[in-house]
Amino acid sequence: MKTGTADIVIRNKKASHDYEFLEKHIAGIKLTGTEIKSIRLGKAALSDSYCFFTNGELFLRGMHIAEYWWGNLNNHDPLRDRKLLLKSCELKKIERKVKETGLTIVVIKVFINERGLAKAEIAVSKGKKEYDKRETLKKKDASREMDRMRKV
Repeated sequence: MKTGTADIVIRNKKASHDYEFLEKHIAGIKLTGTEIKSIRLGKAALSDSYCFFTNGELFLRGMHIAEYWWGNLNNHDPLRDRKLLLKSCELKKIERKVKETGLTIVVIKVFINERGLAKAEIAVSKGKKEYDKRETLKKKDASREMDRMRKV
């Protein structure tokens, strides 16, 4: 394991506001050499990323990985589709849920595990309505206020 790489976590903060997570999975990401180097430097964004199925395989679209500074002419495309690696039984189960009920697959976070590999935490999720978003903000504010009062 390389030192200091296990604490790299890139989060999608917008996802928890817009979606209700029903089921979570950890998937590997198929990357090139300059992409993993950029992720280890923390140069990635998940703001508008989502997952989709093509021929029974799961792909990640919309994840921006900045070009590696020391890369040469063979540097990667920052917005290319990346394949997610899951077991076939998990892929079939997720694909069935997405097709039957119209759910969405969003990426919650991308991190480097103990072995130095890039992993993505994905969630099968349902979109929140506007009133649900307001309700979660109210709950969050109320709990924050309660914590503030307990400290005093």
